[in-house]
Amino acid sequence: MESQYLKRCLGSCLKKGLAEVVEHRPADPIEYLAHWIYNYRRILDEEKKRMLERTELEQEREVALAELEMLRKMKEEELMIQQKLKEQRQGQLEQEREELELQNEEDEMLLQEKDQEENAKTIAELTDRPGAPNLTRVEELDENGQLESIPDLMAESEQESSQLI
Repeated sequence: MESQYLKRCLGSCLKKGLAEVVEHRPADPIEYLAHWIYNYRRILDEEKKRMLERTELEQEREVALAELEMLRKMKEEELMIQQKLKEQRQGQLEQEREELELQNEEDEMLLQEKDQEENAKTIAELTDRPGAPNLTRVEELDENGQLESIPDLMAESEQESSQLI
């Protein structure tokens, strides 16, 4: 039982240490073996520490690569969102422009209708005064002070033109 314990715990260490003692043949082999075992232990601890650091660095590297990939995807997504927003804004601007054009056309049509209605109104309709005459034609005074209506003047001018011919 004890031999298995020694093989398991000190086997490779003692083999290597004794081989070093045989190779160097120091004056005090026990002290040399003690220092060699102490250094061997320190080297094993450092290697173990380096291995842990290496695994931690690998894990950190993997995490960093994952973060970079996530950032890249987020930037792509952000660009896609910006492009969609730009398209939506352009669509909204086009729609607003069309609505404004339609509204301007409607306003223009309403103004034309109002103008036609106002031109068709009589003096009584245009004024709010009670008792205003309901005239559909305009009468003017001629040079002699006589009342002439526009249709009368047109009839006279037609007669004059027919006499000249």
